[in-house]
Amino acid sequence: MKTHMTTQLQDFINNTLVIDTHEHLRTEHQWVEQGPLDVLQDLFANYTKADLISGGASPKAARRLDDGHDPDIKNRWNGIAQAWENIRHTGYGQSVQVLAQNVYGIEEITPDALHAAQPVLESLRCNGQRLHLLHDVAKIDHVQIDDKMRTCHPDESGPDFFLSDISWVGFVSKGVDWDELEGETGICVKDLRSLRSAMEQVFARHAQRAIAVKTQHAYNRTLRWRPVCDEDADRALNEVLTNPGNVDQNGRLCLGDWCLAQAAQLAGEYHLPLKIHTGYYAGNNSMITDRIRAGHLCPLLIEYPNTRFVLMHIAYPYTEELVAMTKHFPNAWADLCWAWSVNPAASGQFVRHMIHAAPANKLSAFGGDTHWPTSAYAYCLQMRHHLARTLQAEIDDRQLTESQAIAYAQRIMFDNQVNCFEIDKTKAENINEVEQDS
Repeated sequence: MKTHMTTQLQDFINNTLVIDTHEHLRTEHQWVEQGPLDVLQDLFANYTKADLISGGASPKAARRLDDGHDPDIKNRWNGIAQAWENIRHTGYGQSVQVLAQNVYGIEEITPDALHAAQPVLESLRCNGQRLHLLHDVAKIDHVQIDDKMRTCHPDESGPDFFLSDISWVGFVSKGVDWDELEGETGICVKDLRSLRSAMEQVFARHAQRAIAVKTQHAYNRTLRWRPVCDEDADRALNEVLTNPGNVDQNGRLCLGDWCLAQAAQLAGEYHLPLKIHTGYYAGNNSMITDRIRAGHLCPLLIEYPNTRFVLMHIAYPYTEELVAMTKHFPNAWADLCWAWSVNPAASGQFVRHMIHAAPANKLSAFGGDTHWPTSAYAYCLQMRHHLARTLQAEIDDRQLTESQAIAYAQRIMFDNQVNCFEIDKTKAENINEVEQDS
């Protein structure tokens, strides 16, 4: 995002290191060998296609837009051009323009401009450029990656930069490949006792290299949590193991709630934060808003007071509920990851409400929630732009001095993450493993 900002606050936010608490970044090999084939594909290889469909584009046109094997860039673009005019000012649309301008030098997206920028993409899809773009250009200290795996292995292309979450969503809602779990842990799950042992083994093997535990089960079920006794969970597990096709919703919720409790217990024991997706869904035609409220998790926070819960995406649109939770619960943190792109105006208001309602140590400013480094960079620029505007508004309203606004930016961009996550320890563990294997 091009800007002519000159204030001390704006300069600080534009240039200070930020910690990226949430990405789904593909590996170095995937970026180099399987990354976007042309600039048009890269520009829209994020969440923007969902807005295009909501804005009138056909799903077929949106899919074709993303097909880098199709050389007809003009008609791929024309298929969504009208919908683009409808969504270019949304957060998603804005992120596309930020990427086009700052990575590819494109002021207005046209087929000719896309063709002319192709050499830039080809230069980026080389070994080392993924790390360079994120660390040196975007000024990101490190990224925390949910690759939807329970196992956490160091990324040799940047073992102290690309850090991993332990994925727990399979246990809570999506289902588990029991053979795969046995291969990971050496434990054949036959009952609740062996399932608990397998979960403990996941943590014993991977917690020292993991930065957090992560679940996005709100996509598959309600966030509402209730305590479950071992007897009921054992019954539900037996149904899942013996007759998985006929397990009713109550049985799946019962087992899922028990598994989420195990994650909370183990995360507390291993000093890992537990990240939980709250709020808005990616995509189209699947969101049931009542089940995505962060407030459904209050009983879980009460039950596990020694576990740090990172509640992601500001629970949009239930933002005030999350502000209240971070104010009330010592073990609740709010994370703006993805939120600046979902709705930058709401995200700015959320920051202002947090300033005046919740302790200053309870908020993290950024996570891109993207697959490719180019999108993560664009989302980071988008965050810096809107955070500067938000805190400048606090100054203009005489709620904060400029020095206080800078101090708050430092907290939410870096310091709060350092205090919530054991970053230095995790980095050291990943570096040590790479060195031992080399």
